[in-house]
Amino acid sequence: MEVVVAASPMAALHDTGRSHPERPERLDAVLRGISESGLKVTEIDAPPIERADLALVHDPAYVDAIERFCLLGGGALDMDTVASRDTWAAATTAAGGVKAAIDVLEGRSDATGFALCRPPGHHALRSRAMGFCLFNNVAVVAARLRSRGQRVAILDWDVHHGNGTQTLMADDPGTLYVSVHQDDFYPFEGHPDDIEVGAAGTTVNIPLPAGTAGDVCRLAWEQLVIPVVSQFGPDWVLVSAGYDGHTEDPLADLDLLDADYGWMASRLARVHPPHRTVFALEGGYDLDGLRHSARSTVRGMAGEEQFGPPLTSPPGASEAVDVASVAVARHWRI
Repeated sequence: MEVVVAASPMAALHDTGRSHPERPERLDAVLRGISESGLKVTEIDAPPIERADLALVHDPAYVDAIERFCLLGGGALDMDTVASRDTWAAATTAAGGVKAAIDVLEGRSDATGFALCRPPGHHALRSRAMGFCLFNNVAVVAARLRSRGQRVAILDWDVHHGNGTQTLMADDPGTLYVSVHQDDFYPFEGHPDDIEVGAAGTTVNIPLPAGTAGDVCRLAWEQLVIPVVSQFGPDWVLVSAGYDGHTEDPLADLDLLDADYGWMASRLARVHPPHRTVFALEGGYDLDGLRHSARSTVRGMAGEEQFGPPLTSPPGASEAVDVASVAVARHWRI
């Protein structure tokens, strides 16, 4: 299997400052991991996304404001989110990379896609940047696919809940949003009962307590995520691929290994075609964790299923899956 990697040199020019964890080296780590997978890798240029596509989920006045802010030299948009003069080009090519990967995969049956998005996107709201994110890369492209009548499942395994993606897509019955994330953690959203918000049944949140390891995460994926995706029957799956749940990540408190990401990807590949799946980079701030996890991800997509064992969660962690199951069972067979 081939991995189509969409990237832009502009992504490295997004200047967040010397001490910011969302730094250009993250892209090199992910690309190195994919290159080490043993799979054929084809890099494609990530072009700027069209303004009309951004306007599917973002207020045009907000888009204009971000462009002006960057052209004037940038600065802090909030306490975490920084823009520089080149951030406009980076942000538009981040979303453009997801679109470009899909455009290539539409004519293929032997590949999968990975967009090296920088800045990331899943916290971005209609008119607000937050959590390192300016434009919601995955939501923009999901809305574009929906405008063509295609059903989209967004699977978010970043350690933080994708509050922006949920908010932007919750009312659309043709978009499924599933998030497995750390509970009681930034942005302090993403509750199981959100399944009743908007188009009932299409928002599935599985918050896990701090310290949860791959044993419980795999349980959630097998018992909840995969059955729901299978029943929803999407034309496309977009994965908000954050790797900040890795045990070595400095910003969060889950205990996942690179093997867990490979395992999750392999189970997804069993029920949905890899050539209709695109991974979009979100978080992940330990460079070795990014490298190894990206490598395992694409290997899982390629059909590898034998990954190492997970770490063990603290007692009681699996109760979070039981709580989420109660909400999910109101709408799906699990």
